[in-house]
Amino acid sequence: MKLISFIQPDGIHVGIVDGDSAVDIGVADMATFLAETRPGWRTLSGKKLDLESVHLTAPVPRPPKFLAIGLNYAAHVAESGMKKPEVQLWFNKQSTCVVGPGDAIHIPRASSMIDYEGELGFVIGRRCRHVPAEKASEVILGYTIINDVSTRDWQFASQTMTMGKSFDTHGPMGPWIVTADELGDPHALRLRTWVNDELRQDAKTDDLIFDCYQQVEHLSTAFTLEPGDVVATGTPAGVGMAMKPPAFLVPGDTVRIEIEGIGVLENPVVAEPSDNAVW
Repeated sequence: MKLISFIQPDGIHVGIVDGDSAVDIGVADMATFLAETRPGWRTLSGKKLDLESVHLTAPVPRPPKFLAIGLNYAAHVAESGMKKPEVQLWFNKQSTCVVGPGDAIHIPRASSMIDYEGELGFVIGRRCRHVPAEKASEVILGYTIINDVSTRDWQFASQTMTMGKSFDTHGPMGPWIVTADELGDPHALRLRTWVNDELRQDAKTDDLIFDCYQQVEHLSTAFTLEPGDVVATGTPAGVGMAMKPPAFLVPGDTVRIEIEGIGVLENPVVAEPSDNAVW
């Protein structure tokens, strides 16, 4: 089953993909919807809309927590010239960075060192704490695609990575959440990222150093995970920073990420609009 969020005149609706249709099952933020309706949401019904005609947003437009792990593919660690981590390396992406499929990634005024990172993401389906890895599949609602866009100079100038990972529009996500029962094994998926027509990343999720279930165990040891929390599981080799010379994103580029069993997330790259200040 695929869960979506999409724009309607009265706000963002939650829906289910049914073939070529979007079944409108309510007006709600996805995180709120999951917290209030689980486990009965699978039996809900609603008006059918043409899927092609609806404007999809990120499936979780404002996740309660947006967590991401660094250096979690062995080949990416190697290309980065870093030591393989012995402990999981986590950072926050601020929820205001989230955008949906087709939305623009901004090259901000403050930097030109903007990089893509195609990633498998998962969404927490229920409130949980102290979850052992062998039980973690029970708390994962499903999986999505994430582009962990990175502002590299800000990332490396900070003692933590949050500033360099949280610029507005630098958290594309979507196009939907594929429920865990439909996807199957999340650690046997092919992930590919293109910039324009050039294939930059091509990997399997079996190259993860810490798998999805180990990530849930580690995070939930420290704090409660809640419905709608989004976790980005790390990027494989092939990022622009590691190319020689580095190949950062520029206005006019298009980033396309495809993960087997989930679909495609595609976003254009533009210069940050000149009128983008909010006071």
